[in-house]
Amino acid sequence: MSQPNWLNRADLEKHSVDIRQFIDMRESKLTNGMRVIDAHNSSGLTLTLLPDRGMDIYSASYKGIPLTWINQGAPFPPDGGLEWLRQFNGGLLTTCGLTHVGPPEYDDETGEFRDIHGHYSRLRAYDISVRGNWTSSNYEIKLTAELAQSRLHGEQLAVTRRYNWKLGEPRVNIVDFVTNHSDMPVPLMVLYHFNMGYPIVRKGTELAVASEVYSRDDHAKMGASTWNIYDEAQSGYHEQVFYHHVKDDPAGRAHAGLVNDNIGLKFSWKTDTLPYLTQWKNTRKNMYINGIEPGNCVPEGQNQARQSGRIVMLEPDEMMTFSLTVEVLENLTQITDFKRQIEIVDKSGQLVDGCDLTGYEKYVDLATPTETAIHYTDAIEGTEDMPEQE
Repeated sequence: MSQPNWLNRADLEKHSVDIRQFIDMRESKLTNGMRVIDAHNSSGLTLTLLPDRGMDIYSASYKGIPLTWINQGAPFPPDGGLEWLRQFNGGLLTTCGLTHVGPPEYDDETGEFRDIHGHYSRLRAYDISVRGNWTSSNYEIKLTAELAQSRLHGEQLAVTRRYNWKLGEPRVNIVDFVTNHSDMPVPLMVLYHFNMGYPIVRKGTELAVASEVYSRDDHAKMGASTWNIYDEAQSGYHEQVFYHHVKDDPAGRAHAGLVNDNIGLKFSWKTDTLPYLTQWKNTRKNMYINGIEPGNCVPEGQNQARQSGRIVMLEPDEMMTFSLTVEVLENLTQITDFKRQIEIVDKSGQLVDGCDLTGYEKYVDLATPTETAIHYTDAIEGTEDMPEQE
């Protein structure tokens, strides 16, 4: 994606003495004591990050259009004494994990209680650094922060989170490096809970993704024939959850997009470490929040993941890298092109390795005829600069 012509380096340096006029990540503090980092980059996309809540993304908007749902009174300071649902901010990204993703449960072996979706979103970031520089013809900021999920005689997990933020581009790249510093293998369950609200999601919004679709439960089965189409807000709506066995492009990345008639939000991620995609449909009145959630697991809980053999174990001193990009599709032309590219991947892409959805029912659309696959070589545009594992 190219930046607007007026953001070229020569003109910026001729007319300004401080690049922060055009791109910045700036920390401040709310009256409740929480740190926030506000980001802008002259693209129309603005973000607010929460260092005290896992360095996740809280509010997000594009040219004044909100991209996410936020909860009353949010953002909440981290409080380990409150249940996860009472600490849920909403916001564009709530990371789930690091050792448990799914419903509350007591460990089958130890009896330990695990709250919904784990501890990660209550971790406080430290050693935060923001560095910017010109790379070729573009200016890029890299924010790096350290986080730790640790317990004496338990897991000792360290996370380095990095945000890549380029001048004039309505997208952000997120890279996490997770390392096990203990002397024992540790369960690693990570899910990136991206949350979208009105008006990105509204009646007629479509999820475009190349995948085989599985229903989590009977409620999802009831809506399986319309898994990809969203409805207007309804009182008492019961959430529907679908698991996707995605297909990737030649570069080993999967893509999904929530699109309507004039704007969309596209997600891209590396499937070697994030082979699963969970779709959370929650078109409930007032609490109209819907999730697109790449992960190294499905949100079934650590007990079920162990029983099914789906659980990932991180060995002592082992590091795993996760990389994702979120990008605004600004107009109908970009949306149409993205949907066309998804169709190509759907016809010729391969189902990713490492995704096991045994035990869940696959949806088969009997109305869709089988087509002859075509060959392709081009990856979906807009993710060619996604960082490789380091």
